[in-house]
Amino acid sequence: MRLRALALRRGALVARSAEQRARISLQLAPVARVAGIADRVVSTVRAHPLPFALAVAFLVLRGRRSLLGVLARALPLYSLLRR
Repeated sequence: MRLRALALRRGALVARSAEQRARISLQLAPVARVAGIADRVVSTVRAHPLPFALAVAFLVLRGRRSLLGVLARALPLYSLLRR
């Protein structure tokens, strides 16, 4: 009898745990998406450090004002190259 009660309690706890995991997963989906993007950026920078360093140096030398203009021109180029 005691084993049956423990088995029923275990089953209820496992079901509750699964429900909580599903709820947490749904709540953290936007965070996971952003973390995935950040991970891809970091991986790309680590794989190609020299081009990244040159790009940063270029942006620093060009000044802060032109940063938005450079980004505005680079975004469509990045989109084309990504395909």
